Amino acid sequence: MARTQVRLAGPALVSNSAATKYTVPALTIAVIRQLHIANPTGSPVNFTLSIGTDAAATRLFDAFPIPAGSVYPYFCYLPLSAAEIIQAFAGTDNVITLTVGGDEYA
Repeated sequence: MARTQVRLAGPALVSNSAATKYTVPALTIAVIRQLHIANPTGSPVNFTLSIGTDAAATRLFDAFPIPAGSVYPYFCYLPLSAAEIIQAFAGTDNVITLTVGGDEYA
């Protein structure tokens, strides 16, 4: 099984409705190792991220406040199977920037 370290998604703006930011390719296992969440605005913004279709039970972040003018790095080890998705949304449309980094094993 070959491992490739990649930026899996982003940097991309996060809308104010749940949207898929990354889908694990077929015949692949992905391991999310870092989320980079940036809020360049002058106000705090709530951020929500889920593994799978957004629902209370699938949320890793649930209306998590990202302070004004800040970057929130989240280091993790989250294995995902082929076809699994990451969805995200924010309390304010198109101000939060999300970047997802990790490994893909094909």
